[in-house]
Amino acid sequence: MANDRVLIIGAGLAGLFLALKLAPRKVLVLSQSPIGKGASSAWAQGGMAAALSKSDTSELHAQDTIAAGAGLVDETAALLIAKHGPDRIRDLLEYGVPFDKDENGNLELSLEAAHSKARVARVAGDLAGREIMRSLIAKAQAAEHIEILENHWALALLQNANGQIGGALCANSNGPVRIDAAYTILATGGIGGLYKVTTNPIEARGQGLGMAAKAGALIRDPEFVQFHPTSINIGKDPAPLASEALRGDGAILRNQDGTPFMEKYHELKDLAPRDIVARAVFAENQSGRGAYLDATKAIGNHFPEHFPTIFASCMDSGIDPRTQMIPVAPAEHYHMGGILTDLWGNTTLDGLCAIGECASTGVHGANRLASNSLLEAVVFAERVAINLSNREIKAKENCDAKTYAPLSHDNLQKLRLSMSENIGVLRDANGLNKNLELIEELEKSEKNCNELVSAKLITLGAINRHESRGGHCRTDFTQTNETPQHTFLKL
Repeated sequence: MANDRVLIIGAGLAGLFLALKLAPRKVLVLSQSPIGKGASSAWAQGGMAAALSKSDTSELHAQDTIAAGAGLVDETAALLIAKHGPDRIRDLLEYGVPFDKDENGNLELSLEAAHSKARVARVAGDLAGREIMRSLIAKAQAAEHIEILENHWALALLQNANGQIGGALCANSNGPVRIDAAYTILATGGIGGLYKVTTNPIEARGQGLGMAAKAGALIRDPEFVQFHPTSINIGKDPAPLASEALRGDGAILRNQDGTPFMEKYHELKDLAPRDIVARAVFAENQSGRGAYLDATKAIGNHFPEHFPTIFASCMDSGIDPRTQMIPVAPAEHYHMGGILTDLWGNTTLDGLCAIGECASTGVHGANRLASNSLLEAVVFAERVAINLSNREIKAKENCDAKTYAPLSHDNLQKLRLSMSENIGVLRDANGLNKNLELIEELEKSEKNCNELVSAKLITLGAINRHESRGGHCRTDFTQTNETPQHTFLKL
């Protein structure tokens, strides 16, 4: 491997966008699945938020982001992604992403919850993630400076006695593979696969978070997990998603008897912040009244062309959303906490950056604003590219790592069930301690497993936060503390 080569662990939007931006520097991209499979980016339905209309501003976008984040958003980071958002969308247009446009060639922008303006750029209704990934994969595969290693998964970071990171110990179907690198970037996605009910690929199980924590990186706010309020409640694993864009277009949450219920939970009704809607849907289901998304009037016969993914998921389960309400329930959707980074993607470890969902950049706080995740991924990928382009990087010496194995299938299923039951939409000390006890029991036979490390960090963060804020809602600490404070954890 070249002495200054960069290793990117993860082939979702953040990883591939960074790889393209690093040209002409040689880049190796690691994908744990065939390229395009197993990446949450491809499943994103809503789109990418940016202040692109004449009536919108970056400052207003930042204000909405800060308001949604329940007191824990870094205002500088929020303004940074808002200001750079339009340019990154223009980058994606140049890469061939077919964002929806009107007859005048202007981007069509949709409204989503907690946004004060319509600013979400979409592709064919609900195909934004898939089409963005399709375009980036084609560009990356054609780029001479990018090498993509498929079906390779990272187990541990290579590290020397000085704490510097020099690549990763990985594996494929034939066994361990050592990959040395001058600089390593974690773009490993989220934690959805740690939960029994998730809208994300189950391959995303907090591996990057666990690897970074084991190497000594500082972790921030791991307890903040966003549950999408409207996963389609049909018993599938992972759960299909009914995008928030449906409610942006006028769909209404109703009980099984047709009664709208969001007005009793928040003044913004169906477009309230996600954490509030998720708890409302959870409560209505728990009460026996049921929770359904009614798009029969708002979307109706336009479902097949406006929301083809949702339409197909419903029809496959015997639900015709043109004429029937869609049963919905909250499901794990996005991890707001993660590996602490600065505004250039640097972690607290020399030689290691983190971008995308595995990173805690300060943008999302306690509750992510809809469609800011894809935006954050490309904005911070661009900043890491600039950061690395402006410095000389060399391979670190004397780096090594122990061999670690992924969590066994049976124990993973035990963990997923416990996480959904005990550290979900609502939490209390009894359930959190029960979850911690299971993790510690599993650790006896599967030491230093990345999935267990990540699950433990999320649980400890939730145990230590004696309040309800954003995506973290405790029934035994219902108040929100007057002074917002971050959680910092380090192994």
